[in-house]
Amino acid sequence: MHKDVHSPYIRTKVTTASIMQDVCVALVPALVGAIIFFGIGSLLITLVSVATCVAGEALWQFAHHQKITVKDFSAVVTGMLLAFNVPSTTPLWVIVLGAAFSILVVKQFFGGIGNNVINPALMGRLFLMLVYPTKIMSYAEPMDVDAITSATVLASLKATGKTGYSLWDAFVGKVPGSLGETSALLLLIGFAYLVWKKEVNVAISGAFFATICIISLCLGQNPFMQLFAGGVVLGGCYMLTDYNLASGSGKWIYGIAAGMIVMAIRLWGTYPEGVCFALLIVNSMSGLIDGLLKKGHIYGIED
Repeated sequence: MHKDVHSPYIRTKVTTASIMQDVCVALVPALVGAIIFFGIGSLLITLVSVATCVAGEALWQFAHHQKITVKDFSAVVTGMLLAFNVPSTTPLWVIVLGAAFSILVVKQFFGGIGNNVINPALMGRLFLMLVYPTKIMSYAEPMDVDAITSATVLASLKATGKTGYSLWDAFVGKVPGSLGETSALLLLIGFAYLVWKKEVNVAISGAFFATICIISLCLGQNPFMQLFAGGVVLGGCYMLTDYNLASGSGKWIYGIAAGMIVMAIRLWGTYPEGVCFALLIVNSMSGLIDGLLKKGHIYGIED
């Protein structure tokens, strides 16, 4: 009897578009928080970032006679995540450049969704850090109508060993920082929605958070402040869980590796924050680790 090696096929209502739409929904609470804490300019930055990503993707695909896929919402997610990684004081022309770089160079140059090896939003932030560092590293005080810039919680901790903000402030988002990263509470609410929809595997996030907590405790740091301050929750819930990153048993390895790199940079590196660098490094390691896992070279594990 002939055996069809290409079947059976599993049909499902879950599509790239439905997943990306749910990610957008999950990010809405943090966006609302950003507007409350940093003003309506946060919404404008997000809209400009999203519009640039969507337009850039559509124009690229049109120019190269490709199917236009902006309806899958992946460009919208990239735009939102990039906006969440910059402060509310970022000039609009800077966010346009960052979004264009993210969607064209990092995503489309490599073949579009599913082919890019590095998270486009994170790479866009790194690009802006290198080219316009002063434009995206001036953080406004929350609820300050005059947008007076201030040091972040992590910068204060690194410089003086203390901060003027409470753990509760860091949890709810009443601290200086990038417009979408400050409220761990609102980010976790959105993440709970994705977990409920069964669209994320919490293993990689759990390993990431646990590693940061364990290292913090071992080195005399406040584990909750290390979790809630900076981009740990945003990165762990929405970027470390990128579908291109890892699969199967490799997820916990990526989470542990990312957590170790974050704490190494925070404690001994030049920068007070390390999430962006850690996630990009782990992105770059994904092919190597996936290959070792498939061959069973890492602790005898096979996917």
